Amino acid sequence: MPLDDITLKKILLAEHYLSEKDCAQAESEAKRSRLSLYEQLIKTGLVTKDIVGQAVAESLGVPFAELALHMPSKEDIARIPEEIAIKYRVVFFSEKKNVVTIATDNPKNMESLKALEKLFSKSAKGRSASGGKKISLAFALTEHVDDALRVYKKLREPNFIKILQEKNASAPEVLEEIFMDALGARASDIHLEPQDGSIVVRFRIDGVLQEMGSFSKEHYETILNRIKVQSHLRTDEHFGAQDGSLRHKKDDKTINLRISIIPTMDGEKVVMRILTEYVRGFTLTDLGLSEHHQKMLIAAAEKPFGMILVVGPTGSGKTTTLYGLLKYLNKPDINITTIEDPVEYKIAGVNHIQVNTQTNLTFAKGLRSIVRQDPDIIFLGEIRDQESAEIAVNAALTGHLLLSTFHANDAATAIPRLLDMSIERFLLSSTLEIVISQTLVRRICESCRTSYTETRKEYVAYVKKRTLYRGKGCNACAQTGYKGRVALFEFIKNTPRLQELILRNPSTKEVWELARKEGAASMFEDGIEKVQAGVTTIDEVFRVTAPPSEKNYL
Repeated sequence: MPLDDITLKKILLAEHYLSEKDCAQAESEAKRSRLSLYEQLIKTGLVTKDIVGQAVAESLGVPFAELALHMPSKEDIARIPEEIAIKYRVVFFSEKKNVVTIATDNPKNMESLKALEKLFSKSAKGRSASGGKKISLAFALTEHVDDALRVYKKLREPNFIKILQEKNASAPEVLEEIFMDALGARASDIHLEPQDGSIVVRFRIDGVLQEMGSFSKEHYETILNRIKVQSHLRTDEHFGAQDGSLRHKKDDKTINLRISIIPTMDGEKVVMRILTEYVRGFTLTDLGLSEHHQKMLIAAAEKPFGMILVVGPTGSGKTTTLYGLLKYLNKPDINITTIEDPVEYKIAGVNHIQVNTQTNLTFAKGLRSIVRQDPDIIFLGEIRDQESAEIAVNAALTGHLLLSTFHANDAATAIPRLLDMSIERFLLSSTLEIVISQTLVRRICESCRTSYTETRKEYVAYVKKRTLYRGKGCNACAQTGYKGRVALFEFIKNTPRLQELILRNPSTKEVWELARKEGAASMFEDGIEKVQAGVTTIDEVFRVTAPPSEKNYL
């Protein structure tokens, strides 16, 4: 039962969780940012998710079930058959004496109450199935009900395996189930890997690959051809790499996927990146930026011209960060144009251009045309070569705000690399505003987060307090202790001293040493702050980055 803005506003005001003034301000900002009122309120911290849940529960006259903090075990969740749980969106929450509390985001649904009463009533033989319990419906937030219902998928093998076991399984049916299984598991990538006599299917979930099952190679040719046809790729090409994209629709859901196919010794391997729609509601606050970093980024973005670069490895969330910034900058009086390969997400009010090598629409040529389209802000999907770098710098110099991504190991490396691409030093010095480096770590699952005392010698020297946090593992996070990801950042701001240094063609080491003197914090240090705040674990931070003293600059 997703809450619309009018209902949510009425509830929060009536229950005195929000003032008229704060509500009006939040509504105005939500409209400008193209967010729902709920998203805006959570973003600004005017209310928390628990407060919203409590307010809605009070308005409905039912208890509030905090599933995020008290997720029932998979055995308890399974006490309600999957068919009933999915149909009525109900989750077993607790049992006390003669009362069974059921969590749902629609506690006023009388049909679900009848089905549950029948399920937990006495059997026909007079024996008690569950002691003749009374049913109490409690309100839970939609997103937390969704998390609980995912347990049913974990209790059974993926649907695509069952479909493949059927004699008349078709390629479209198999692919559809693979897509649905991937979405249900919150996967970012789908891997189809030929190995000996079978095809192994793996999903990347929160940055970690997990094997989901395998099937016989006899089914693979039709599935592979289906992917190629939908992605507009050549079906007769088996020995060359191919890239494409496809859009899959089912009911009211649309899934956009980026496709990569390469030949291996055992056959053609497919990797499909899922371009989810969640970025539509993504904001700068959601990125994991500290207040200091957020202010620095906004200050650079509100200048009329200049260049903002985000660097990092593939899959580190660079595009997501810049889309969060585009959403902040997107206003009716601003002309924003992007050129990308591919266009990963669409924002209302923004002009998106897709690179097309077949029509010779490259990054460089597209960027030249965009400059003649009277833009205020340009988003270049990636600076790939000297030509696109030169045009980007010149666009930033001639009155445009230029946002782009760039492949570099860290923020300090980006500047020498751009100079190595023959960018004029005085041009880079005068146009560059800020360089951001980032990578992703897994978030601690909020449902099972617990404190502990850190005693490992290799870690205690880096934390101010030894009471840290980790996830115990629960149904919401598939027993991993992690759910979702957050970025670690490293910012280098272009100051007058850095401008002078760029003119002398500096090394990476010189850039970083100056940035440190001027207050820049390393990605590792940003990670330690998030560890102490209970956002991620110290193991995760050490997995993806190293202390500043261990950086090796050539």
